[in-house]
Amino acid sequence: MVVLSRTEPLPPGTEGRMADFTELVAVAVADAEARAQLRRIAEEQSALRRVATLVAQAGSPSLVFEAVTREVGLPDPGRRAPVGGDRGLDQARGVVPPDTEAQIAAFTELVATAVENAESRAELAASRARVVAAADKTRRRLERDLHDGAQQRLVSLALRLRAAAATVPPDLGEVHQELAGVGDELDELLGDLRELSRGIHPAILSQGGLGPALRTLARRSSVPVQLQVGLEGRLPERVEVAAYYVVSEALTNAAKHANASAVQVDVDRDDGLVRLAIRDDGVGGADPGRGSGLIGLKDRVEGTGGTLRVESRPGEGTSLLVELPVDSGRSPDAG
Repeated sequence: MVVLSRTEPLPPGTEGRMADFTELVAVAVADAEARAQLRRIAEEQSALRRVATLVAQAGSPSLVFEAVTREVGLPDPGRRAPVGGDRGLDQARGVVPPDTEAQIAAFTELVATAVENAESRAELAASRARVVAAADKTRRRLERDLHDGAQQRLVSLALRLRAAAATVPPDLGEVHQELAGVGDELDELLGDLRELSRGIHPAILSQGGLGPALRTLARRSSVPVQLQVGLEGRLPERVEVAAYYVVSEALTNAAKHANASAVQVDVDRDDGLVRLAIRDDGVGGADPGRGSGLIGLKDRVEGTGGTLRVESRPGEGTSLLVELPVDSGRSPDAG
């Protein structure tokens, strides 16, 4: 800073006052630079938080890349860089903000986390799908073994017993009565076995499809059920089985835990998805974290690539909203 006078001498103390003023100016400049630096740090932290939130919300790597590009201020990744020798390079450098390299380094860990999360979710989904497929295969095998093995043997044994009882002389009433009692027990055992077989893998689901199987569930339910099925034709087996067990478990919960007096079940197919909406008028308050079969249903649904949402406020009943992709390659979150 310079003070000059060509006509009159400077007042006494001018040099000291100039030194004080210069110091004030320097402090002001330093404060302005510090405020600008703090503002840049705050903006960078806000950008990092926004991207971190996207990662925590299971955003796909492509969405995270787009967010990083947007936060750092890079040009559209799909936009081609200009070409043409040194002039093209200068233009390319001109569209990249300063300190870009340092900012990208700060986001690198978040991007890597997003990639790892995506890989983990894919591996988890594949693992769940394998578990569900193995469980369904085991159920079908058990149902077939029970039907072709134990049930048929019990039927044959009951017929032989009745044939033997028919040959017992009339004067042996006690023997005839004992054989008749054993025959009745065999009939009860056969009925129990058939019921167990239906619970493992309902034959009507394999033979008639989802609609008839759900109507059978509704008829057997101890809670009155209003059922609406908007489906035509058959669905992939994994979808039919998942939907069947979701409705079955929901009706069981409505009867045993919710004290419901009515249940509404709506099943529709739209845009490659099967949607189930199950609502009861029970006590509500269902919490998947406390069990009640909802955790198993969630695993089964997500194992098919679907989603399950539970709404259960105390005193307002419970609603299950389920989406199952008919096409195994489609995700319910796809646009």
